[in-house]
Amino acid sequence: MRIAIMAAGAVGAYFGARMAAAGHDVFFIARGAHLEAIRKNGLKVESVHGDLHLPAPNATDDPRDVGPVDVVLFAVKLWDTEKAAEQMLPLLGPNTRIITLQNGVDSFERLAPIVGAERTIPGVTYVVTVIDVPGVIKQTSQFQSIICGTIDGRADAPLQAFVDAAKKAHIDITLSDNIQRDRWQKFIFLSATSGATAVMRSSMGPILADPDTRALFRNIMRETLAVGRAKGVALDESYIDERMAFADKNTPGGMKASMANDLDRGNRLELDWLAGQVSRLGKEAGVPTPVNDTIYAALKFFRMGPPRA
Repeated sequence: MRIAIMAAGAVGAYFGARMAAAGHDVFFIARGAHLEAIRKNGLKVESVHGDLHLPAPNATDDPRDVGPVDVVLFAVKLWDTEKAAEQMLPLLGPNTRIITLQNGVDSFERLAPIVGAERTIPGVTYVVTVIDVPGVIKQTSQFQSIICGTIDGRADAPLQAFVDAAKKAHIDITLSDNIQRDRWQKFIFLSATSGATAVMRSSMGPILADPDTRALFRNIMRETLAVGRAKGVALDESYIDERMAFADKNTPGGMKASMANDLDRGNRLELDWLAGQVSRLGKEAGVPTPVNDTIYAALKFFRMGPPRA
């Protein structure tokens, strides 16, 4: 398959490298020092599932160099969604599918008006990866999964072809029959990991070990689940207990969510689409979200990087 990674950050480059190692024609769209390092030294993945090195991957900063592909793995930061969607248009052929691997809960709604609803496949991913240094992706989680599906649950042959190919590349991928539920479940967990690790400047191990911070982590999820249910999404309260057990068993003690890593590095934050989105949707639905409100307020001055004095 011809696959474009838009863009080749920590998540996109990880899954793109796995597909390239399985023999697919993968194009990595990157920029800056990361792009230069990939061109010079190749793309490296350091992973608990085995390291790999692509010595000479297809890498560019211009989608026009690539042309139409079968699949785009769309994994840009949330503030770049619309701009990247416009830049992505040269990648689209009549049967191209765009699988969203972003944070947040509204990627489909933002992408579909630009690239077409029939092409846009909502997806979620569970993986802990960072750009360790330019050109090097580090994965620290045992889990590395993708869940994707059409917004209305219809069967889709091009999507099925990608799912089959990804399974052969040893990616844990599931074709969803209810992607709205699945993306809200991811949003519930991500709102908690991102909010807790960023506002407390801590990795998950100490947060889960302390009863007060553990309760905060749980309450973020409870608020987000309540907002989702108010929006009409079928979510069960038992999901909170399931995620707590998952976090205890599967989350590395030193793991931080991507927003906390961005905060540590002085980068822009996806705050407005995470805690800010829960807070905003809660107000619209009449659902109190005091924990998410506080996290949003506490981090607001860091949304664009370190605040100026």
